[in-house]
Amino acid sequence: MPLLHDDPDDDALHEECGVFGVWNGTDAAALTALGLHALQHRGQEATGIVSYDGQRFHSHRGLGLVGDNYSDAKVIAGLPGPHAVGHNRYATTGETVLRNVQPLYADFEFGGLAVGHNGNLTNAHSLRRALVRRGCLFQSTTDSEVFVHLIAISLYSTVVDRLIDALKQVVGAYSLVALTNEALLGARDPLGVRPLILGRLGAGWVLASETCALDIVGAEFVRDVEPGEIVVIDAAGVHSIKPFGRTNARFCVFEYIYFARPDSVMEGTAVYAARKKIGAELARESRAHADVVVPVPDSGVPAAMGYAQESGIPFELGIIRNHYVGRTFIEPTDQIRNLGVRLKHSANRPVLEGRRVVLVDDSIVRGTTSRKIVEMVRAAGAAEVHLRISSPPTTHSCFYGIDTPERSQLLAAHHDASEMARLIGVDSLAFISIDGLYRALGEEGRNGAAPRFCDACFTGDYPIPLSDQLDNDSRQLSLLTEAR
Repeated sequence: MPLLHDDPDDDALHEECGVFGVWNGTDAAALTALGLHALQHRGQEATGIVSYDGQRFHSHRGLGLVGDNYSDAKVIAGLPGPHAVGHNRYATTGETVLRNVQPLYADFEFGGLAVGHNGNLTNAHSLRRALVRRGCLFQSTTDSEVFVHLIAISLYSTVVDRLIDALKQVVGAYSLVALTNEALLGARDPLGVRPLILGRLGAGWVLASETCALDIVGAEFVRDVEPGEIVVIDAAGVHSIKPFGRTNARFCVFEYIYFARPDSVMEGTAVYAARKKIGAELARESRAHADVVVPVPDSGVPAAMGYAQESGIPFELGIIRNHYVGRTFIEPTDQIRNLGVRLKHSANRPVLEGRRVVLVDDSIVRGTTSRKIVEMVRAAGAAEVHLRISSPPTTHSCFYGIDTPERSQLLAAHHDASEMARLIGVDSLAFISIDGLYRALGEEGRNGAAPRFCDACFTGDYPIPLSDQLDNDSRQLSLLTEAR
């Protein structure tokens, strides 16, 4: 799917989506709204909740942030019942319109079904065409609706068997939550690229993308949903189904670098600690002669702390982020665009002036934001600027649920580090090596035959077939684009 926000000023890898589900909870919709609030970093374009009161399903979906949609008590009151599922959306397929907001809901012969999906199906385009030929009527342009139609046409009798039937036809990275009249379901793709966890809340159960969503509702972490596992939560408890054969898991390594909230624990690893270790390894690999280590906030902060501790260079907040600038703060006129990054970041001149500065950031995508930040730091009087990146060079697009530009727009795909340093305007530039990243995460290095993580954005090693890829340009595929 192509980058939907293909704007040179939008120079970041964007979060995928966040999912949350409650079974047998008091005020399940309110709990779900809180969980989605904790997962807001995973998607800011739209949010939705579907609840079930034992008789009827109730739904609220809206564009914008969780707080914009669920701060009114009347909205939560309109979502009664002890069971609910919710979703935060950042679009990697389909427009940002209400019909694409999840959870998607449909009535079947077995009852209602609400589905929320995080990830991306790499064969969604071909599946959609086949389903349309069979007479399926799509109401959205999101790949998540493919799940609904595959379940609808399945010849199996139970909803769980229908879901298994659907999952065996899709290819891609996904975690999903689904609510029926009788159960809350959770599923992860066979390689476990996207996260999903199980928690306990009193007599009830919770499914969520990250542990930070359990913390906000007071739930106890039980375990990660395993790669290729389906969990069925109903009146009898939690049941595990593993319809796929055993595979070597390939969890998304970028969750540790950037996507997950720092206070979450992913696959048994504390994200905050992992980022500090990545920063420390970065310092061991590429120490700079400098006076101060400055993070690019907020994602660069833990890695910069690790870099500072390992290198012995003082850590300072040389850049201050304005957290209150929204996407629609002001019309993006040419004059405002020229202000660039200053709408979100301000230089702390007393920290920077006259000093040799190590800037630590999580990644370089197009390089436009990095260049503007460097210009701002130099304008504040920095004597030297050395840029250190806590991920390897991003040389390939992601097809598994992360919104990235086409490869032709990725700076590292066409320039080496010295060329990138010149284009960005720094005195030196270094990335953590791929083996260094693995060492920071507890491995001896990247095992080329069976790496622990999905690192395709750095290596081009795509562990899941790119069934809908059109050409060698690594363009992500729109569901509305006809394959030739």
